[in-house]
Amino acid sequence: MTSTIFRTLSAAALAALLAAQALAQAPAGLRPPPSGVITAPGSGIQLQPLPVRPSAPAPRPAANAPRPASNAPVTLERVVAVVNDEAVTSFEMNEQKRVLLMSLREARLQPPAPDVLDKQVLERLITERALLQFAKETGIRIDDTTVDRTIQRIAQENKLSPEEFRKVLERENIPYPRYREDIRRELTIQRLRDREVENRIFISDPEVDNYMATVNAQAGGESEYLISHILVRVPEQSSPDQIDQRRARAEDALKRVLAGEDFAQVAVAYSDAPDAQTGASLGWRTPARLPSVFVDPVRGLKKGETSGVLRSPAGFHVVKLVDSRGRNAPTVVDQSRVRHILVKVNELLSEAEAKSKIDRVRERIDSGTKFEDLARVNSEDASSARGGDLGWISPGDTVPEFEQAMTRLALNELSQPVRSPFGWHLIQVLERRQQDISKDRQREQARLALRQRKSEEQFAEFVRQTRDRAYVEIKSDER
Repeated sequence: MTSTIFRTLSAAALAALLAAQALAQAPAGLRPPPSGVITAPGSGIQLQPLPVRPSAPAPRPAANAPRPASNAPVTLERVVAVVNDEAVTSFEMNEQKRVLLMSLREARLQPPAPDVLDKQVLERLITERALLQFAKETGIRIDDTTVDRTIQRIAQENKLSPEEFRKVLERENIPYPRYREDIRRELTIQRLRDREVENRIFISDPEVDNYMATVNAQAGGESEYLISHILVRVPEQSSPDQIDQRRARAEDALKRVLAGEDFAQVAVAYSDAPDAQTGASLGWRTPARLPSVFVDPVRGLKKGETSGVLRSPAGFHVVKLVDSRGRNAPTVVDQSRVRHILVKVNELLSEAEAKSKIDRVRERIDSGTKFEDLARVNSEDASSARGGDLGWISPGDTVPEFEQAMTRLALNELSQPVRSPFGWHLIQVLERRQQDISKDRQREQARLALRQRKSEEQFAEFVRQTRDRAYVEIKSDER
């Protein structure tokens, strides 16, 4: 199955950057979806408790605005870095640090030294700015309706009304307009990932065969590993001396861990990974969902042990095996044979236009036009060539909005338009059955796991290249 409505085995949108060293701390209310939460490409957004990361500084006063009284204090925004033609200001640095320090206090972790924290925050702001500039230059736009729908979904999943949600933001001193722009940036980067990485990934049948052979060779089935990691990033085109300095930093971090210091605390001080301030955990991963450089070392570790210093294109890593477990899927599942028509919401088609189009398609089906004929012409999904047929799908295969609508349908009933993170759907269930998990199902799980690994590694590389291509001038004398 290659439909865009299917879940992958993760997408941690941003924590999945892993070795990308890159994105700024995710805005509050947003986190990369854990394994099996929602699909990529076009991944949606899952929740976590506030606070959020503030966005860009507040607008400057207009040129004709009244001047402050001569005895009133004036706050100046210093430029701490220039990324291509855009400035990163001290305001952004200070707001980012404020939220990170708040997160560290909640996690009961000591912050790194001030100069280390400054460097970590600045590097993340620089990388995020480079990604957003590339997205803008290549035509990615997130409209207001999409932002509002995302915020509404966040509030609903936190069991809050819109008014209650705004009050939570106010308690955290987060202006609502700034929060909206944070969400817009998060969605922009996700859409950039979809276009530059997700839509270009191909998994061949021989790759699936090799993966399944490896899984079958493991006693008791495939294992999952709970991993924490430290990344010391090595910029592209670094000199040998610079590489040696970064290796020495990774080795110093490893020494502190081996001496008994808390791994998460060492990660706060040393790691350049985006999850460094949130415990440095990658969550539960199958071998196929680990970066290739981690797989063999992790398999050789016992619970609680730490690897040596590992090298990847992104830099140097130290990995800790927190825990491991066997993963045995149930043998019988309820399956539905489903077909759908998808109209996407994107920079080419607004929310209102997509909704209008799906309404017109439904009217034509009601008037007697065959579902499969309209799917071939109108559906923006890989299943369109098959008349929208997704085949037999199991619980957890699709995003929640799609699955909930599908479950409520009677056989052959045509759904009303259903909104998911990808756009508007019309859904029809043709058959239902209980089925043992078959070889085909196992192959699909293998394909999704392989896709996730490629997605994370390729996006990490894309982020690194985008950052390294940017012209960056750091105003160290002003910091």
